[in-house]
Amino acid sequence: MKKYKGFSNIGAAIAVLAVVVFVITATVLVINANNKATNFDDYDFYSVIQGDEHNGNISDHVKKDKDGTYTGEPVYIFEYADFQCPGCASINSRVNQVVDELDGKLAVVYRNYLLSYHQNATAAASAAEAAGLQGYWKEYGDKLFAEQSDWEYKSGSERTALFEKYFTEVSKGQGDIEKFKADMASENVSKKISFDMGIGKRITIEGTPAFFVEGQFIPWSKSEGGSVTVNGKTISWDKQLSGTEFVDIVKQIVSAKLGE
Repeated sequence: MKKYKGFSNIGAAIAVLAVVVFVITATVLVINANNKATNFDDYDFYSVIQGDEHNGNISDHVKKDKDGTYTGEPVYIFEYADFQCPGCASINSRVNQVVDELDGKLAVVYRNYLLSYHQNATAAASAAEAAGLQGYWKEYGDKLFAEQSDWEYKSGSERTALFEKYFTEVSKGQGDIEKFKADMASENVSKKISFDMGIGKRITIEGTPAFFVEGQFIPWSKSEGGSVTVNGKTISWDKQLSGTEFVDIVKQIVSAKLGE
């Protein structure tokens, strides 16, 4: 019998694709099932949402300068992102930078919004949420973004091994690895991710990372530019912003909001 070269490779590729499609479909079904039990009209999407039964008792994650000297109420910007999104990874250090530089005047609320074609996005978000239950959400999220190229296309077992390694590193060996693994697969973590996704769908997120201030989308990555109006002041730009320019726009937004 004639043996066709490459058949095994094609078969393997089809098998991998089938697994990816299955994982994505299963994720969508879980998200939809969780969201059916939630009345999102009860929530203000542009304020910090505390933990309750619908989000797995996991509150919004807020990046802020804890050592800042500003004593007033910070300006809140809401970020929707996916740990497997390259754009989210590239802007993450800029977000951290502007939070630190504004010395307590800015707080960035992070919510999960998973892109359907990222097969490891749910696992990554689950790992970050599990780390958060032990107080390491920011450190773990920063680690996922920094190491994205290492885990984004790994198989399940390889990915899990890396995620466990990251947890040990960010917790400096002080975290409970068994609890971390159990929490990754927990119903509460699944509910938190589903809840975030439910909000994102209702405000029509079209891509990540997406930033909002006072209910307005900040179209920083649009080639034609954009604008936002805060406290009666319109801040506009006429092109896609670089990371440095994004930081500058955020500073202008904060300054306008605080009337500086």
